[in-house]
Amino acid sequence: MARLSLRRMSLLALALALAAFVLPSVFIDLRYAPAIVSLANAPPAPVGVVFGAGLAPGGEASPLLAERLDTALSLWRAGKVQRLLLTGNSGAHHDEIRAMRHYLLVAGMPEEALLGDLEGTSTFDSCWRARSVFGVEDALLITQRFHLPRALFLAAHAGIHAHGVAAGGRPHWTSLAVWREFLARPLAVLDVLTHAPPEPPQESRPS
Repeated sequence: MARLSLRRMSLLALALALAAFVLPSVFIDLRYAPAIVSLANAPPAPVGVVFGAGLAPGGEASPLLAERLDTALSLWRAGKVQRLLLTGNSGAHHDEIRAMRHYLLVAGMPEEALLGDLEGTSTFDSCWRARSVFGVEDALLITQRFHLPRALFLAAHAGIHAHGVAAGGRPHWTSLAVWREFLARPLAVLDVLTHAPPEPPQESRPS
């Protein structure tokens, strides 16, 4: 009898643990899927936020990051955004911002159309700082489809009115980044519950 009770408690604990991961993910996906639009249907916004996605050997943009940058470049050329805010890790041996800026400059974007957030080391930090440091109120978020619902969720909490434009036209189900996303969404909910929305900047940040 005791073994049966212990087994039931173990199964209940497992079910609760699964629910803690599955329910936030499902909620975020369903809630923010309508805000994901095609490039052609994207509403104009002052800023496009491009999230970092790692570097390839040699310090160049990884395939995932290149997809994001190509989509951002297309949005800028189409007049959908005026400027791009590049966010990601920036260090002596892993400088995503430098690689992103170089990629876009070579493609023809002017320097004055690019902003870099050297401290946007996570999606939460990037959205938080976009609002509180750079004064972003309306934006297009540019990343892969699997990442967009969480990015939109965090942007909304930060006080940013945003739509998402999916980068790349192919699924990435074999990518570790996709499976990592299922763990990241419950943590995003925890971040929102434990952090008040950021205060907007008192003065506009210089470019």
